[in-house]
Amino acid sequence: MISRCWVLVGIVSLILTSTIWAFQGHDANPDFPAIPFDHKAIQYSERPANDPVARLQKQVEKGEVKLEFHPKWGYLPAVLEHLGIHVDSQVLVFSKTSSQVTQISPQRPRALYFNDAVSVGYVQQGQFLELASLDPNQGMIFYTLDVQKSDKPSFSRQEMDCLKCHMSPATLNIPGIMVSSVYPTDQDSPYGRAGSFATDHRIPLEDRWGGWYVTGLHGSIRHRGNVPVDSFDSLTESELRQSQNLTRLDERLNTSAYLAPTSDIVALMTFEHQTRMTNLITRIGWETRVAIADKNLKEFQTQLDSDIDELVTYMLFADEAPLSSPIQGVSSFTKSFPQSGPRDKQSRSLRDFDLRKRLFRYPLSYMIYSPAFDSLPDIARNEIYRKLYEALTGKDTNQKLAHLSAEDRRAVLEILRDTKPNLPAFFK
Repeated sequence: MISRCWVLVGIVSLILTSTIWAFQGHDANPDFPAIPFDHKAIQYSERPANDPVARLQKQVEKGEVKLEFHPKWGYLPAVLEHLGIHVDSQVLVFSKTSSQVTQISPQRPRALYFNDAVSVGYVQQGQFLELASLDPNQGMIFYTLDVQKSDKPSFSRQEMDCLKCHMSPATLNIPGIMVSSVYPTDQDSPYGRAGSFATDHRIPLEDRWGGWYVTGLHGSIRHRGNVPVDSFDSLTESELRQSQNLTRLDERLNTSAYLAPTSDIVALMTFEHQTRMTNLITRIGWETRVAIADKNLKEFQTQLDSDIDELVTYMLFADEAPLSSPIQGVSSFTKSFPQSGPRDKQSRSLRDFDLRKRLFRYPLSYMIYSPAFDSLPDIARNEIYRKLYEALTGKDTNQKLAHLSAEDRRAVLEILRDTKPNLPAFFK
């Protein structure tokens, strides 16, 4: 029987050395020691989940919500609707990196849909939907939902098998998610993973998206998507051009088999940013709760300072790979994503895209609004706010923040003051 653990966008049977290598190449603090998930301050398996899927399951059980079964798509449309996930977030991955491996190919890629807290995976003729849902304290909780029609559809929580990959160096050793770019192995297989590594906004686009479909315009930028990964390095110049700047996929697969015909480049870049941001928040939450429970906050302070520096640097896009050409998506994601966040008095939002030189117009992660951020222990959250304030007011003169212009700093400060509840008094 196939395990119901699934790897959202990453690596089944992960070859950890390649993932560790990738993070050592880009992290100032690559050493995130393992944390016992059964620690008294964590109790990942024992504590009831408080994530969007868990809450939806309770609504279904009480009869407050009914998951309608679509004759073609099964429960997928209903699940997306009740979890508040837009169809235009769809991205397609054709590397065989899911437990439903036999159903995945370049002609039948796996579809992923996401919002700030939940990701849903759909495989043609698969046995179940795959869900990863963010608990504010515990990190990602993993579920499956049988695709067969049922009088009582139920989300089934998956744990131990999933944590073999979803609690690894690629996720900072907490229950998390990742996007990976898949590179060929020495074996004669288009789905080898020895060269795979996790990607986020720090990685140059030229190294991203091996094993993914990518639709959108990106000028002279070249990425590794849209072709079987073992073929990429052997492509002729003409063949390489044909894999870039795609606006449609109907010559490569049957797009009518999916809710959307696209695998939008802007959605994919947004999801990449979000995965590591989520993992960093969860990591700091776990470490701080453990230190409080073990009464060793004094000894923990150096580690906390290092982790917060890592998070604040990432939140402010300090290491973001610059765009050498403008980016243009081909779905409505570029318009719908900014509409779902708060706006300040000048109608500005941290969710507004730039897509000319960088991903977002205002360089501070929208994940600062997430329940996971707000649920951080006070000692950690207050220190994050302090370091953010120093960066945004110019008191922190570290060269890593040199990308922040005076206009950037002022705009982000003004947006936070208008849109973020419970800011520390010094922000005002």
